[in-house]
Amino acid sequence: MLDAVVVGAGPNGLTAAVELARRGFSVAVFEARDTVGGGARTEELTLPGFRHDPCSAAHPLGINSPAFRDLPLERYGLQWLHAPLPMAHPFPDGSAAVLSRSVGETAASFGARDAGAYRRLVERFLPHWDTLARDFMSLPLTALPRDPVTLARFGLVGLPPSTWLMRRFRDEKAKTLFAGLVAHVMAPLGSFATGAIGMVFALAAHARGWPVARGGSQAISDALAALLKDLGGTVHTDYEVKRLDDLPPARAYVFDTSPTALARIAGLGGHYAGYRYGPGVFKIDYALDGPVPWTAEAPRTAGTVQIGADSAEIGAALNAASREGRAPDAPFLITTQPSVADPTRAPEGKHVFWAYGHVPNGWTGDLTDAIERQLERFAPGFRDRVLARATAGPPELAARNANYVGGDIASGAVSGLQLLLRPKLSLFPYGTPHPAVYICSSATPPGPGVHGMSGHNAAKAVWRRLRQT
Repeated sequence: MLDAVVVGAGPNGLTAAVELARRGFSVAVFEARDTVGGGARTEELTLPGFRHDPCSAAHPLGINSPAFRDLPLERYGLQWLHAPLPMAHPFPDGSAAVLSRSVGETAASFGARDAGAYRRLVERFLPHWDTLARDFMSLPLTALPRDPVTLARFGLVGLPPSTWLMRRFRDEKAKTLFAGLVAHVMAPLGSFATGAIGMVFALAAHARGWPVARGGSQAISDALAALLKDLGGTVHTDYEVKRLDDLPPARAYVFDTSPTALARIAGLGGHYAGYRYGPGVFKIDYALDGPVPWTAEAPRTAGTVQIGADSAEIGAALNAASREGRAPDAPFLITTQPSVADPTRAPEGKHVFWAYGHVPNGWTGDLTDAIERQLERFAPGFRDRVLARATAGPPELAARNANYVGGDIASGAVSGLQLLLRPKLSLFPYGTPHPAVYICSSATPPGPGVHGMSGHNAAKAVWRRLRQT
């Protein structure tokens, strides 16, 4: 009998398996796809030689993850590469705000009226970032905060809606960039605790940047899988699990799946019936004949570029997808250009680029024209650079990754109490009614992103139980 079986070889499932194997437990991982990775994979989606990330590409939470930083992943090929700028946000007038490693450079890009307000907002937390990140990403209730005073101060700033926090700024550049940071998790700007989301992304950039993995996001998953094998664990791909009886006997079963899939496989009935899924996304991967022809200078050297004319346009796009049940006319776009930092991702002189906009969950339309109209506003001539494109709406994303129910890449709505209390209101969110079954996906705290902390936290709950028994 194995000590633990993990279902799903995404970053959280692999991290959970590694953490258990490090502590001497026998572990096997079962993955339905033909390769490990989940939301951290790399494929040639368009043309030969163009290596795209079907989902996550830039990794501010990955490089800052306490779980990943505690593992020797660099020995297994993981190398973080940084563009000159972590992120830029262009405006229709040809200017841009930036999120730089430097607080001063970031503040200066907002203009004199908001530079001081931004400095005061982030500089008090930045020296405490590593402890703060570990505190709010660790297992709830069973891990005492290392710096409860700083955590409480951060909560006072971050728990109100982001619209409250943005009142500190007088001009639109700072407000718009911050609204874009919140929109990375597809939460309406007026939702509870969205201020914390924006703060986390900003502090992560100042602390260690928003890098890409050399060769593609697959390198993260491959490094975790290689480490697991060296620790004695095994990985089985092309193995779809439909019920617990499909798995070998084990003392614990850990699921890196959506809550609804777990309930179906483990026979938990309607245990997660109240779990809500959020908006989907429509994503396009591009093979380009050259760099994106941004009008503003800053986006040309940025790894990530946010597209939204102002905070009102961003808020309207989020509301359309999450509350009004329609695709926005002017979608807010998150774009990444990995080949700015990693030229190996495309043939010499060429580039890979992706962009996505928010749409209602399960939406079946085509957002290509709306996305490219937005890109042309800030990068005239963009369409002339396109050699090939690969589009994926909510149905295609859900088919590629079963955790993206209805195209929701956050694995659950990141709004209301579900932002913090996922997947149910519970003191122990990784446990289930079945004493040997656990959940470790992004549907559990600390939530979406390639950081492995949901897997780490779930593994902590599992190994405590295994040692007790």
